Amino acid sequence: MKRPLFALPLLLLAYAGCGSSDAGGNADKSDTPGAALACLEQKDIPARRTGENGDELVLDAGPKIKFYLTADEAIAEQFRGRGEGAEQIGVALLFVDPETSKEQDDILHDVEVCLANL
Repeated sequence: MKRPLFALPLLLLAYAGCGSSDAGGNADKSDTPGAALACLEQKDIPARRTGENGDELVLDAGPKIKFYLTADEAIAEQFRGRGEGAEQIGVALLFVDPETSKEQDDILHDVEVCLANL
């Protein structure tokens, strides 16, 4: 028995919809600074988004976070001397003052947790 040709496009459309790209919800995975900012807000850490492309976060406590597309790009920035003294966590470089207080250390711990969970 022959199947009509119009059934093939319908079959292809049905198959295309079977992927798992929507399984993770509607979160924008490409907006890493936005996800980090949301995490910081949940932990009551005041910060604002800055940078030419919105790829930096500046915390009211002083530290700055610069985001890159990949972890390798973040590492490369350190090798180029533009991330000197920063801690690389995934796709981010966390810049902190050389000397911190106990209160800043507690904030930095929460920031590191947020960045590690991206």
